[in-house]
Amino acid sequence: MELASVGKDARAGNVARLHDETARIHGDARAIEYHGQTLTHDELKAESSRFAGGLADLGIEPGDVLLQYLPNCPPYLIGALGAFKAGVIVSPVNPQYRKRELTYQLEDTDASAVLTHEALEPFLEEALAEIDWDPVVISVGTDTDEFRVFDDVRGEATFVERADDDVALLPYTSGTTGQPKGVQLTHRNFRAQTFSVLSQESALDDEDVRSLVWLPLYHITGFTHTAWQPLVRGGSVYLRSAANWDGETAMALIEEEGITHYVGVTAMYVDMINSERFGEYDLTSLESAGEGGAKMSVAVQEEFEETAGVEMSEGYGLTETNGATHSQSGSTFGLRHGTIGQPTRMTEAIIVDGSGETVGIGEEGELLVRGPQVMKGYHDMPEATERAFTEDGFFRTGDIARRDADNYYEIVDRKKHMINSAGYNIYPSELEELLAEHEAVAEGAVVGIPDERRNEVPKAYVVTVPNVEPGVDVTEAEIKEYFLDNVASYKHPREVEFIDELPRTTSGKIQKYKLEGREESEEQ
Repeated sequence: MELASVGKDARAGNVARLHDETARIHGDARAIEYHGQTLTHDELKAESSRFAGGLADLGIEPGDVLLQYLPNCPPYLIGALGAFKAGVIVSPVNPQYRKRELTYQLEDTDASAVLTHEALEPFLEEALAEIDWDPVVISVGTDTDEFRVFDDVRGEATFVERADDDVALLPYTSGTTGQPKGVQLTHRNFRAQTFSVLSQESALDDEDVRSLVWLPLYHITGFTHTAWQPLVRGGSVYLRSAANWDGETAMALIEEEGITHYVGVTAMYVDMINSERFGEYDLTSLESAGEGGAKMSVAVQEEFEETAGVEMSEGYGLTETNGATHSQSGSTFGLRHGTIGQPTRMTEAIIVDGSGETVGIGEEGELLVRGPQVMKGYHDMPEATERAFTEDGFFRTGDIARRDADNYYEIVDRKKHMINSAGYNIYPSELEELLAEHEAVAEGAVVGIPDERRNEVPKAYVVTVPNVEPGVDVTEAEIKEYFLDNVASYKHPREVEFIDELPRTTSGKIQKYKLEGREESEEQ
């Protein structure tokens, strides 16, 4: 979609109007494909508008929160777009979350409704039993009297106007300390990020764009970049569940459907090039192949490019920035492997030292960004919001970067102790708090260790309480199972090591660099 074709009414207010404009121009074109099931843009517009009416009929009002706890499927996009149209805030939930994580997000958002899937109902029921109110539950595929059936939640086509600064999406991101934080992304944030792609030149006609969405839609990259932006352009999205990822199936789908756009995490590309059949599939329909979430191996990147015949681009962004702030795609001097490219056209970026002074070219410091796609703030956390921004409105990313003379940026390290595992962000503090609740554990620490496929994975170091013998009274397998029972499976430590005591500084701080086998000078 050309920017000139976007009506003035769609340039402000409720961001859902952007897709209504798309349907006006590309109504008969395919919007969604899901294992043979399809929807046109006109059908997506109609279904989402009626779902908005259905929410209103259930008493869900503008400004209320709808948790979306379901895997990639058409109802996810119908539900999100319909909620936007109803003026309802969408709070996406990782479908791998279980009672502990679900309960926290329900309570923190004070959710009025939950959109889920019948396969996830047992986990949701456990969380609902922990709260003292009864949100409306809408379920895909269910046929019980307890929950509303998604297909039946329909009413008169509804569109509620919203202000630019009203919150549209409320995803949650964990910090290195404390509880997860709700990220307030406004209608203006979404519009700005959408236009960052609509303004880029492309050899393809809008309706020829075919985006393969295998990244989870609860993730900001999956929703904003691989689904929302292609849809608003007038293209189509091919939805597949992240839980059913398979490299050969992905390559076959790219060939059979002529997929033009694909974004994956490093592990996905590793799986494809390690397949015995890599090279047998025709991947030349790809106009764009992107990677995000972790630094891509140059060797993997070059091997995929040589066989697929498409240049791979890396980008950088955060939940707090509604996706990309930097991208190799569209950068002035083309792709430069090992970098995240240049700031997108709406983004101001600087690198500062510990005193807040801008550093020179080639010097390392914390990356700060500012732009219309950056969040409004953290939900009900004014102090955390204040800490996150500088006095002149730059957002502190917490990542260490440097830039070259052509303004290409490279992420060097991170200040936070986040573990990045196949594109999933894992925060040790959450796992350490859970570990401390185990009756056999006196204290513990979790760090990231290298993993060839997933970049890194968690490892737990455990000190047992007195009179509990490691390996006898409590085993590594029991600790692993404890994590699997309480948090999403991708978070659980792949290794558990019992130790007599944790290394600490004289002030009592755990020296994680010693557990990670690094030199003290590398500790951030």
